[in-house]
Amino acid sequence: MMEDHLTGFRFFPTEEELISFYLHNQLEGSLQDQLRRIIPVLDIYATEPWNLPELSGELCREDKEQWFFFAPMQEREARGGRPTRSTAVGYWKATGSPCHVYSSENKMIGMKKSMVFYVGKAPTGRKTKWKLNEYRAIEIISAPPSNSSSSSMPMFRLRHEFTLCRVYVVSGSARAFDRRPLELVAGETIQGGDAGDGSSGESASPSRSMIENNAEISNYRETISMETEEPIWDWEPLNLF
Repeated sequence: MMEDHLTGFRFFPTEEELISFYLHNQLEGSLQDQLRRIIPVLDIYATEPWNLPELSGELCREDKEQWFFFAPMQEREARGGRPTRSTAVGYWKATGSPCHVYSSENKMIGMKKSMVFYVGKAPTGRKTKWKLNEYRAIEIISAPPSNSSSSSMPMFRLRHEFTLCRVYVVSGSARAFDRRPLELVAGETIQGGDAGDGSSGESASPSRSMIENNAEISNYRETISMETEEPIWDWEPLNLF
């Protein structure tokens, strides 16, 4: 039970655990009471990031490094529009391209998008130290029969009902998020973004190409590229945020 972990409890999940366990259980409506104590449901894009720590799950509220939230799909996004990521004093801006997240078995399980919070109005806002990783789960909706040829392509779709968001402040520590032993991190198969393209991911190339060619995920990538047209200027803010 969750009560067994109260003393010295620290929540340092891997990206695989975030997507395969926490996000999938949220999408399926399972373990709701337990999940809420760690990852609450909140429209984080309508809240200033420095107010988010006090709104985080009760078991993670004292964390000084990172906080997690389930963000529900916005009505605008459900109608086919782009989500709104502006608050009263600033906005979240996507950085780079979304990247795939792999399981320990080298299977594609989700997509990750990174963002930075800016104070002010776009495109002249001031960059802060508040950052965000947004995770979406990938679901196989149909798969070829086991006796079919290997060239048959399964169908995938992104789950949009909820995203799992990790909000954090840049601390200068590269290992603030992933606390696994270094030898495990070195063998990680998560590609792109801040993880890099290691040779260990080559064995997953058939699965990667299948998802790369999926129309929905391609559209998702195009949407993000539209959000990152303006350059991100280096700026060190005052320690007010």
